[in-house]
Amino acid sequence: MATNLQSIILNEGWVAARASDVQLRGQDLTTSQFPSLNSDLWMEAVVPGTVLTTLLKNDLVPDPFYGLNNLEVPDIADVGREYYTFWFCNRFKLPRVPQDGKVWLNFRAINYQAEVFLNGFSVLLSKGMFLRHTIDITDWLNVYEENRLAVLVHPPDHPGRIPPEGGQGGDHDIAKDVAAQYVEGWDWICSIGDRNTGIWDVVSIQQTGPVRLVDPHLVATFHNSYTQADLWMTTELFNACSTRVTVTVTLNVSLDDASEFCIVDHVHTSEDIVLEGNSTKLYSIPPLPFQSPALWWPNGLGDQPLYKVDITLDVREYGESDSWSHLFGFRHIDSYIDPSTNGRTFVVNGEPIFIRGGNWIVSDGLLRLSKDRYETEVNFHADMNLNMIRIWGGALAERPEFYTACDKRGLLVWQEFWITGDCNGRGIEPSDPNWPLDHDLFLTCAHDTVKLLRNHASLALWCGGNEQHPAADINEALEKNLKIVTSGENPSMSLDGTRLYIQGSLWSGIAAGNGLFRDGPYGIQVPENFFEMDYYKYAFNPEIGNVGVPKAETIRATMPPEAWDPPSLLNGEHPNSTWDYHKYIPYADAQKLVPGQIEAFGEYDGLDDFCEKAQLVNYFQYRALFEGWNSWMWTKYTGLLIWKTQNPWPGLRGQMYDFLLDQTGAFFGLRSAAESVHVQLNLLNYNIEIVNTTREPLSESIVEASFFDLSGEKKYFDTLRGLTVAPKTTTTVGNIPLFKSINDDPTYFVLLKYLSSSGTLISRNFYWLHPAGGSYTQLGGKFRSNKFPITGSAWCTVTDGSYILHVRVANTNTEDVPNIAFGLYFTVIDADCTALDKRILPVTYSDNWFSLVPNEALDFEITFKVRESNVRPKLLLRGWNVEDTEVALEIHQ
Repeated sequence: MATNLQSIILNEGWVAARASDVQLRGQDLTTSQFPSLNSDLWMEAVVPGTVLTTLLKNDLVPDPFYGLNNLEVPDIADVGREYYTFWFCNRFKLPRVPQDGKVWLNFRAINYQAEVFLNGFSVLLSKGMFLRHTIDITDWLNVYEENRLAVLVHPPDHPGRIPPEGGQGGDHDIAKDVAAQYVEGWDWICSIGDRNTGIWDVVSIQQTGPVRLVDPHLVATFHNSYTQADLWMTTELFNACSTRVTVTVTLNVSLDDASEFCIVDHVHTSEDIVLEGNSTKLYSIPPLPFQSPALWWPNGLGDQPLYKVDITLDVREYGESDSWSHLFGFRHIDSYIDPSTNGRTFVVNGEPIFIRGGNWIVSDGLLRLSKDRYETEVNFHADMNLNMIRIWGGALAERPEFYTACDKRGLLVWQEFWITGDCNGRGIEPSDPNWPLDHDLFLTCAHDTVKLLRNHASLALWCGGNEQHPAADINEALEKNLKIVTSGENPSMSLDGTRLYIQGSLWSGIAAGNGLFRDGPYGIQVPENFFEMDYYKYAFNPEIGNVGVPKAETIRATMPPEAWDPPSLLNGEHPNSTWDYHKYIPYADAQKLVPGQIEAFGEYDGLDDFCEKAQLVNYFQYRALFEGWNSWMWTKYTGLLIWKTQNPWPGLRGQMYDFLLDQTGAFFGLRSAAESVHVQLNLLNYNIEIVNTTREPLSESIVEASFFDLSGEKKYFDTLRGLTVAPKTTTTVGNIPLFKSINDDPTYFVLLKYLSSSGTLISRNFYWLHPAGGSYTQLGGKFRSNKFPITGSAWCTVTDGSYILHVRVANTNTEDVPNIAFGLYFTVIDADCTALDKRILPVTYSDNWFSLVPNEALDFEITFKVRESNVRPKLLLRGWNVEDTEVALEIHQ
């Protein structure tokens, strides 16, 4: 008979209370005295979530991320672990439990240990933040009646204390446990009071027949230059009943094509498999051959086709017992140390990939994780033209929803385990290389994480830790268990068998390759220096950081009015206490002889002026950083990763977009420099360079170079024709000789355009420059105050609240003297909103923070989703020296 398998996600209906306030046992809570919200003890709970997210939902703590509120949130070091030990309770009904079937309670992660009670029965779960738990609750159920569930969650055993001076990971005590370390605070985030205690990932009830599929493993191997592939699959078959059964396994592989029809590529059904009672068997299918599979490529190198793999398990005389589905990308990832540069090189489907990526901490420091936010953030990274995200070792093993988003957008993922140099032996004492205390638990969590994530095409690398490797015995076990399987063996029978494992982020072709601290720097830079051959000595930099102040609207939305003053200027930048708490770093560095990059535009007048200038600096800094690496692509460098691309709270450094999901100027500077095909100006020698990271040569192409003075007059123009650029190269195609005599021009503008032979625009790049040691003060005064009108028009389509805007902006000023329209940016607001922050977020812009030369027009696409019917979107266009403009929307439903 068919079992009508069901899975129920328990993400609603939870209640919670502090355990020390509850004078009941788990048996009582799940039998005769289930809690009620009518009681003062119990509150609505957030699951998945943490204790702090539950307290915040019930207004029992102030928003820890607003202003200095976190100082008012009780820290576990001061109030004790009992303060954050909580009961979480829920109830559910199952419509039916099939005869001889099984029901399982699944927790995808709990921090740090839990006691689970159901209808009076109980089990104590293992410790560890990164471990799945599956409990057979079949015999505990009240069939057709209400089932009562209670989970007592305990914080980490060693939550640590935060010294007055803060520091990287507080007193490092959290590293004694297998848990995220950032929760004790870092130089980019405050400490988290509950140390992320809670049921922080999905809880589900799963019905199966007597036999379960456990952690199927999919692997593709390739032949004949990737025109032929074999798909391997191995899974555990767990017979949960006491009698012998006969089962068959069916694997179905299909591909969704562009027309949305499902193309079935392969179906395989096993011979009969006999399982003894209460036993587990490892079963592998014979390799399935694929002719010319659609290959999965990293972002910028090709498409990301994903096959749907469905596995069903049938038990004789019972029917379907279990099923499993996963998206799978056919691709091969290799990696080696390039002998010419001594740098780590990644190869996908036989093609070397110049890595341009970002460091990721966690989506939200309170673990308010969601599929939508994951998709937005991953899409932002892809829209910046990046091809890798490194998951930093002091945070999480990211969730499958994150990886699925990366699969769909072609973001390679470097996943680290939970080790950092600061806490695990290389930081200020106490810091111990033998932590965590329980090595077996660490390996159990690591192996379980591998099984959770290994089928994702985007997963490219396992790394032992950040700036440190795990203890010798842990590292040895990981090296052994993650060893790449040799040709001829069945790779799907291994724990992974397909990906490189390196011991730490500063070893094996990364930075100096020998563990020395050679990543960074992390602050403001002189943009020209990025182009120096000796700027960074090594081929692959895993962390290079910079500034990241967001727009003024974000400051006002995340800080009280008394914190809206920008840094005062007196022998350097001096932020107020709230900015300092939010980890502001200055836009000047006297010690490293970096003059004030914001002050280069003149003294700032208030928050709006400061933040607008900051966006221009953000744009220029990150574009120059990547363009400097572009100049030495493959001849010196094999890759770099920005520290950081995002922030898990409203921080004021190292971010391409802020915590509220609004992009900074850095986003678009990085987006420009990381184009697959990019025209750029070498800021040291004024050479015009074409960067081609694609697999195809560029031929008979054209470069147009224009030079404008402050008044908008074109002082120089040249066209370079018949250009040929080989794949995976940076090629110098010309020079702007006028630069050799520009010292009389305090400020000037350069526009570079790269076009195909037919005149189609491939890449556009606009620079504002000054001679060495100069400034942009002439962009103030009349240039900025005499604002002129700009023309904008838009038509848009709206479908179920999703807006797609097609916008044209033109600099068609009719005055006798032409003008450069400088530093323009879009903002989407709700015209009827009465709140302080009227922005609609998130919004995707095809470009932003742009400039227009006289008589130039550009087209843009802007997309966003409105979730409430009473929102009235308005598109605003502002700029440095142009009049504020509302761009009228011509709406097509």
